Amino acid sequence: MKTLTLIFALASFARGQDAISLKEAVRQSIARNKVIEASGASIDAASARVTEAKSGLLPKVNYAESWARSDNPVFVFSSLLTQRQFSESNFDVGSLNRPDFLNNFQSLVTGDQPLYDAGKTKRAVRTAKLGEDLSREDRHRSQLEVIAQVVRFYWDAQLAAEEVNVTAQAMRSAEADLERSEARRTSGVATDADVLSIRVHLAGVREEQVRRLADLEVARAAMNDAIGLPLDSIHSLTTPLVPLPVAQPELSGYEKNAVVGRPEARQTRLTAEIAAVQAADARSNYLPQVTLHGALEADRQRFADRGGENWLVSIDLRWNVFNGGADKAKIAEREAATRRTAAEQARVESGIRLQVRQAWANLKAAQQRIESAQASVAEARESLRISQNRFAVGLSTVTDLLRTETALLETQARYLAAVHDQRIAAAMLEFATGTLNPDSEVLR
Repeated sequence: MKTLTLIFALASFARGQDAISLKEAVRQSIARNKVIEASGASIDAASARVTEAKSGLLPKVNYAESWARSDNPVFVFSSLLTQRQFSESNFDVGSLNRPDFLNNFQSLVTGDQPLYDAGKTKRAVRTAKLGEDLSREDRHRSQLEVIAQVVRFYWDAQLAAEEVNVTAQAMRSAEADLERSEARRTSGVATDADVLSIRVHLAGVREEQVRRLADLEVARAAMNDAIGLPLDSIHSLTTPLVPLPVAQPELSGYEKNAVVGRPEARQTRLTAEIAAVQAADARSNYLPQVTLHGALEADRQRFADRGGENWLVSIDLRWNVFNGGADKAKIAEREAATRRTAAEQARVESGIRLQVRQAWANLKAAQQRIESAQASVAEARESLRISQNRFAVGLSTVTDLLRTETALLETQARYLAAVHDQRIAAAMLEFATGTLNPDSEVLR
């Protein structure tokens, strides 16, 4: 027993060297979590797509350099003209039919500026911005999930630690009972059966403590994994497992806030808007597109000389008159996608309302359990005190004593479980409404 006490003392001292509160655990998990880091990269990529889409409003300029050598009559004739090197001798029939090889070094700069694209660029920019908003909501959702996970594991670890303390107190109480019982047996007041009964009870409490210690080890490892620390990291958890004073507002207010604030609800609305934009873009395929085109060309027989320049400006009209029914099919596809996203939005919002109701009910039930368990713990302690006093003077049996000790252990466990569930339910209610964040009051 002394060895076990020493182990607990050393462990408590070691844990005290690295204290961590629930809020600090949440902050560390957000800073280390790779899912949130990946979400940040997705936002950067989405921002780049917005810039890419905006480029459709700007001119496109290209430069090309080429070299060709041929005795093809058409090539030679046209190249001499563009090089501005054509002369009267080139009208000779023999030269026209069988010209010598000719080099042509061509430098070409082209520019295209959309004048009217039926709103395609505008819709592409809008779609890209909506995609960026989707990525931001995805990061928000990842952060909510990470915080909720850390909260659960933190309180699991705290519950396991408190249960270890409770079983340690029960073991000390049983050891004291054993000493009293042995003293009474020596004086002839108690029997060997009484002593054996208490020893059996003490062995059971010790076995329970071994299980609680194992639960504590696993709970701490799970918490470290959620934070992003080595599994064997040891901390002193400084946020106590005590009831959180929370009000119980109307359920309808929580549901309304959830439908507005949950990232999943926002994502479905953004997805529906993207589908509507894409449907409008599909219908615009029936409209013409107008582009301003310009070109500056230089053709030379040698790389740096013996050549000439020319330029061209044109306005191009492209109108999709018929493409085999592909545009009609694309419109039908986008309209079906719009209907699908509308149905998905209704389904997600209903699921969010259900989550809010479940979290709200869990919080309400946990608070009622705390009130009931608090009274039970006080009564069980008083009952044990009376039973111990009566047992000491021979007015009660060992069975009565052990029954009251077991009752106290059970009521303390129920109280701790109720507080644990209330702290988690309070966080899950904010999770369900989309308001859970590192500074939330439920984390204090």
